[in-house]
Amino acid sequence: MLENKVAIITGASSGIGRAAARLFAAEGAAVVLNARRPENLRAVVEEIEAAGGRACAVAGDVGRDETHVRMVEAAREVFGGLDIAFNNAGSVGPYRPLAEVEPQEWDETLSVNLTGAFLGARRQIPAMLERGGGSIIFTSTFVGTSVGIPNMGAYASAKAGLMGLVKGITADYGSRNIRANALLPGGVDTPAAGDGAQKEWAAGLHALKRIAQPEEIARAALFLAGPMASFVAGTALFADGGNSAVK
Repeated sequence: MLENKVAIITGASSGIGRAAARLFAAEGAAVVLNARRPENLRAVVEEIEAAGGRACAVAGDVGRDETHVRMVEAAREVFGGLDIAFNNAGSVGPYRPLAEVEPQEWDETLSVNLTGAFLGARRQIPAMLERGGGSIIFTSTFVGTSVGIPNMGAYASAKAGLMGLVKGITADYGSRNIRANALLPGGVDTPAAGDGAQKEWAAGLHALKRIAQPEEIARAALFLAGPMASFVAGTALFADGGNSAVK
């Protein structure tokens, strides 16, 4: 599905990002992978290469512009250009009622979840225009878009803001074949999901009464990245096990 395409994937050392990296590479894409932990990132690259795929690693903080500059440079120099960006990196931030969140914590949460997405898109779009267009995907969430969750105000605000970014990119660049969309997972079985009791609680929020495996969310990202979504732009794809439908 992604033969001869080049994709950037952030947050690729674990969870949804790792699953997407493996899937995109298996579908023919060359992947530029990012995360903050170099050793974990190298392990994913080695796994992909061992399976016959093409991958390279660019470690760094997505809240810093220079990280995105290096990723786009790697896409161009190592693989010849850029067609797809899965801006997936995120952080839950402080888990407290909003009035108890410190301004620095607020800024850090927005930096990873929203500003990092803007910085990525700002560097990715010119590279995609050189190739005649591309697909940009942002990992948002049902939190802050379809429902509020106690103690997650900063996270909800940052992730809800991604929808404004998606619509702005679509208005500015849709006519130039840049498709921007948000992917909204529900609970996912990753280390960030907590312990067994927390996962069981999260499962109860979903109509399917379970949380997702990372590979299930990666397949939704693959749809948005590939040609089957050629007329899908400026929208949100809920992959949340019916969570938003039963609130």
